[in-house]
Amino acid sequence: MKQGTLLIHNGYEIDPASKALGVPLIQTSTFDQSAFFDPEKAGAKPPEFDYARSGNPTRKALEEIIAKLENGAAGYAFGSGIAAVSSTLGIFSTGDHIIAAEDIYGGSYRILNTFYKRWGLEMTAVDGSKPEEIRRAIKPNTKAVFLETPSNPLLKICDLKACIAIAKEAGLLVIVDNTFMTPCLQRPIELGADIVLHSATKFLGGHSDVISGLAVTSTEELGKRIYAVQNGFGAVPGPWDIWLVIRGIKTLKVRMEAQEETAQFLSRRLREHPRVDTVYYPGLEDHPGKAIHDSQASGAGAVFSFKTKSAEAALRFLGRVKLAASAVSLGGVETIASYPVQMSHASIPPAERQRLGITDTLIRISAGLEDKEDLLEDFKQALD
Repeated sequence: MKQGTLLIHNGYEIDPASKALGVPLIQTSTFDQSAFFDPEKAGAKPPEFDYARSGNPTRKALEEIIAKLENGAAGYAFGSGIAAVSSTLGIFSTGDHIIAAEDIYGGSYRILNTFYKRWGLEMTAVDGSKPEEIRRAIKPNTKAVFLETPSNPLLKICDLKACIAIAKEAGLLVIVDNTFMTPCLQRPIELGADIVLHSATKFLGGHSDVISGLAVTSTEELGKRIYAVQNGFGAVPGPWDIWLVIRGIKTLKVRMEAQEETAQFLSRRLREHPRVDTVYYPGLEDHPGKAIHDSQASGAGAVFSFKTKSAEAALRFLGRVKLAASAVSLGGVETIASYPVQMSHASIPPAERQRLGITDTLIRISAGLEDKEDLLEDFKQALD
């Protein structure tokens, strides 16, 4: 099946018990185990579910759905995107070394460079768009490479095939944050990645009404390592949040197609505006990573960024825009304008942000489902 069909027909379209057209919401913290202790059933297997931190039928549905969508072996749900990142990093040990793209999501950078750093997990940041920097950063204790493409917030492109090939030569795991693209547009496991991460808060949930995260592994063995951390840390989502993500996934294809069309339109038109300096979007023909991106993804996505010619113009835009929320996050049905230096990447030291190009003139846009002409007119009045 193609992705659009698989989003809906993935084994969970009809509940076998009730015949409901959807996944039941099992709102419970624990499960009866009396049959396991029945002397007449000696040798019976333990029940599949015993305590909701360890597993829940609704959560199982989402985990199996995302594994199918990413063409992975096993999926795991978490209470947030950063919980998925943090729990995945929990499979490593003190003294291990991680190579990370230098412009990954700010929360991922922060957890690597603060919390896990205190526990002795080393991190080297490299330009993920230059595979040879990964090769040069490999040390005897290197265990994994952490990538994000397109990157957040400058939409730089990692050549996944080249980066994965270098990592595999050295026996390293490859972790890819696929939040921007979703499995509709990019499936890193098919290119050789070992773990794919999502902030399901974003496009998968799609309605700015849930916080959730997901991890998918390429093998069952690696999945067991993730599950041990998931169960041990307990950073799991509640059933209602899980149900909202399952509901959002059903409309993912049509939302991504419409939002990408709007992102294409706005990014092209904003380049013509006299107060806009630069636009970053892999759908533009002159984007330096477009050819590589097109070789590993089937679309450019719904997120782009632009720089105004002054910080004052950026702040004025964020204060005056009416049809876009000036807010943290992305991937909802409404357009969101974000200011990375004060929002998603505020935890990165100012000097490092400046070096990366995350300046006080940079605005990130997540295109929503509004009429694209209305959005353009609103953007123009906010800039003028």
